[in-house]
Amino acid sequence: MKHILDGLEQRRASARLGGGQKRIEAQHARGKLTARERIELLLDHESFEEFDMFVAHRCTDFGMDRGEKISGDGVVTGWGTVNGRAVFVFAKDFTVFGGSLSETHAQKITKLQDMALKNRAPIIGLFDAGGARIQEGVAALGGYGEVFQRNVLASGVIPQISVIMGPCAGGDVYSPAMTDFIFMVRDTSYMFVTGPDVVKTVTNETVTAEELGGASVHTTKSSIADRAYDNDVEALLQMRRLIDFLPASNQEEPPEWPAFDEVDRFDESLDTIIPDNPNKPYDIKELIHKVVDEADFFEIQGAHARNIVIGFGRIEGRTVGIVANQPLVLAGVLDIDASKKAARFVRFCDCFNIPIVTFVDVPGFLPGTAQEYGGLIKHGAKLLFAYAEATVPKVTLITRKAFGGAYDVMASKHLRGDVNYAWPSAQIAVMGAKGAVEIIFRADLGDPEKIAQRTKEYEDRFLSPFVAAERGYIDEVILPHSTRKRIARALALQPRYRAPVPRVADREVQWYRRSRRVADNLTAVAIQRETWRAWSPAECSCCRSPPHSQRQ
Repeated sequence: MKHILDGLEQRRASARLGGGQKRIEAQHARGKLTARERIELLLDHESFEEFDMFVAHRCTDFGMDRGEKISGDGVVTGWGTVNGRAVFVFAKDFTVFGGSLSETHAQKITKLQDMALKNRAPIIGLFDAGGARIQEGVAALGGYGEVFQRNVLASGVIPQISVIMGPCAGGDVYSPAMTDFIFMVRDTSYMFVTGPDVVKTVTNETVTAEELGGASVHTTKSSIADRAYDNDVEALLQMRRLIDFLPASNQEEPPEWPAFDEVDRFDESLDTIIPDNPNKPYDIKELIHKVVDEADFFEIQGAHARNIVIGFGRIEGRTVGIVANQPLVLAGVLDIDASKKAARFVRFCDCFNIPIVTFVDVPGFLPGTAQEYGGLIKHGAKLLFAYAEATVPKVTLITRKAFGGAYDVMASKHLRGDVNYAWPSAQIAVMGAKGAVEIIFRADLGDPEKIAQRTKEYEDRFLSPFVAAERGYIDEVILPHSTRKRIARALALQPRYRAPVPRVADREVQWYRRSRRVADNLTAVAIQRETWRAWSPAECSCCRSPPHSQRQ
């Protein structure tokens, strides 16, 4: 028996080496970790349970049958825990055939996707690969199709996260594109459908890998990647942080973690955060950090469409999604990129039962031919549609400007906002006072005194939150320093975001759970017995004897 166990350990050791020590050293020389090192960092210590360690390719073409068959076939799959919560993981192994996808490689991934979907747990893919394995031809392409299909089936059911940690080309970019979040590592990761050489051949365009599909491109211009990190270690540690914000599936509520921040905390600095000059900007992130628990805010797509801010925070230990206009960039105006960015985030929150808190300071939609030609109407409507269809709790706070159609779009009461607050500095109108007066009183444009008087009258009459409050469009005009408390109480009011149950001693919890489990089991047994008695015949059809339930 001992020699059998020794043989098993040898096979495992060989599989863990992947492509061999030289290729591992080459991976380290590029500033990258191996697939197994990445999994070890991502998951809790010694929690990883690997599947299909000994799977090898079955290709016989182009001399593949004569070469060495490496166990694992270029991808490591399994499950583990992140802070005690189950997560399924696959990691492409660049040391084995460059991480290229084969038929068996794809089968390992699809098997893991099926398990994640069945068990309703998040799945994280760590990508470091060079596309399909050319030697396998259509079998590899078929494998990609199977992976894509499961990406679609899992969409909106379980969180799907992709981390690009090396080159990612061809079919390997489409699977991440269908996941919920994509993260990249600077200087070592790339995403493109066709590489620089193919681009040079087809279009005669000379471009580097970084310029074509590097982290800087996809986090700022294309918006494909949500964030970029400096190295593998930082990226994986941030993934652990992100998982803590997300529920395991669409059937669960967001996780609750111990909160050490007082919910009744007042912050007097918020009373002066709005400048006296309505045209002077301020940083909306300062408000967000002062409202969420312990200033812990996980921003998404911070480098793209910076005129709107999205991300996850916690209030009373429970996850909330935050959408906020950023006055520091384009005065917080809504444009094509901002609308698409926020709409996708709102729909994600709606899928996974995450309440949405919206901070509004928006002068309207960005005018101009570039926006109109680019489809601002259609893309702006995406954000409107996302807020209107969302059924999760929605709490809105207007801090300063809410002008034009953008007022409606940003989670207004008319789009089924549950609780809508405003600060005394809020201005809600069709447009700003200056533009409105110039249109309404066009005949008086030559008289500065009359225009100034009309502007003051318009500001007093319309640029006030109390006009909307009188009609019930604003539930309450609140003091800025009480913002955190009022938002927390508004969320606790909602049936899908209940206040936490008072904590009791661990022994009491264990006893309660044990007693409930016993009671449930006894009830189930009783129901089964009654069902059998009601439906069982006088004798068993399979063996012509008394029913099984009547046997001793």
